Amino acid sequence: MILGIISDSHDNLPKLKKAIALFNKKNTSLVLHAGDYIAPFSVDMIENNLKCEYAGVFGNNDGEKEGITDKSKGKINSRQLELEKFGRKILLIHDISNKNIDFSKYDIVIYGHSHKPSLEKCGKCWLINPGECGGWLSGKSSVVILDLISDTAKLHIL
Repeated sequence: MILGIISDSHDNLPKLKKAIALFNKKNTSLVLHAGDYIAPFSVDMIENNLKCEYAGVFGNNDGEKEGITDKSKGKINSRQLELEKFGRKILLIHDISNKNIDFSKYDIVIYGHSHKPSLEKCGKCWLINPGECGGWLSGKSSVVILDLISDTAKLHIL
């Protein structure tokens, strides 16, 4: 089972297209997006091209929330999402800087906002920021592939 992890795509459709192609090539089972799509047309690209299930949360720059929710058919509709998939408890959130998160409750915590990639383990919990798919701030577009069978995470530069 493979998770695709993405954040901060910021309407950069060429980079988003590359991320989707990578997720499809890696046969991901689920893609989780930690917010800042910006406009509904970015979600439309995900909805129409990704070959697996996906879910997401709003970021601080997502202005047209109703349109994003509509385009995603309800898969994006909140600022925080807790889910259990593949026997793992997952927290998906855009910004963890001002949150009191009990990491011991989760197997995976995915966040974005800082545009800085980070892959670390806090005890049994993966704490993952895929960096920025859009690449506007750093000049590097990145996503993460998390292999749940081997329990390994890899940052991919697009």
